[in-house]
Amino acid sequence: MLLSRLFTFALLAAVFSCGAMKADPKQDFEIQPPVSHALWNELLQRHVKEAGFVDYKGVIRDSVQLGRYLALLESAHPNSTWSKNEQMAYWINAYNAYTVKLIIDHYPVASIKDIKNGIPFINTVWDIKFIHIQGQTYDLNNIEHGILRKEFPDARVHAAVNCASYSCPRLQNEAFVADKLEQQLEAAMRTFVNDPLRNRIQPDKAALSAIFNWFAGDFKRDAGTVRAYVNRFLDQPISANIPIEYISYDWSLNEVR
Repeated sequence: MLLSRLFTFALLAAVFSCGAMKADPKQDFEIQPPVSHALWNELLQRHVKEAGFVDYKGVIRDSVQLGRYLALLESAHPNSTWSKNEQMAYWINAYNAYTVKLIIDHYPVASIKDIKNGIPFINTVWDIKFIHIQGQTYDLNNIEHGILRKEFPDARVHAAVNCASYSCPRLQNEAFVADKLEQQLEAAMRTFVNDPLRNRIQPDKAALSAIFNWFAGDFKRDAGTVRAYVNRFLDQPISANIPIEYISYDWSLNEVR
């Protein structure tokens, strides 16, 4: 009887121990070192113009190279052995690269929002689960809201990710990399707030991108108010007595015109 009880106890301990090891689904992949973003950098340099608009036909011609880069992303899930900057750069590049992939897979489209049409059981195009990384499946919302905004609370990320639309912050023509990430995030937000296509600052009125309204909480977290946040980056800061309004978002495709 005693031996039976000891055996049962050992068996239960083993079961609960195995269950504990499986508690975090993010660990259900083989640990890999950080990937190179050189292939993505080459594509961006070749097909993203100075104003941030994209030559999607050119990307289609280079779809084999894009596929090679996505295969790299899919082979290595970020993990705790990577630095914070390596993880953040990976997820920003993944968001942007998979967005481009979504566009070229459905090209031509007038808007990224049109891709959702005909796909049942999803709310938006950003809920399509088409990203597979070492056994983990994601949609674009998972990456932006569940990973980037949650695990790397930095409002500058809103100027780094690109939703393939005219009103989006520019798609940068270089890949984000760990050793330059701070400078790249700073430059991306500075470019965004001073871009007259996305924000219109006049002596008596300020019209800001809807992004500053949608994600006001992120900007207030980092600076106290939206006005204070934007003023960190503006060449000509908005004075306290100037009202702020928000510009309607243009979801047309950010294609070279």
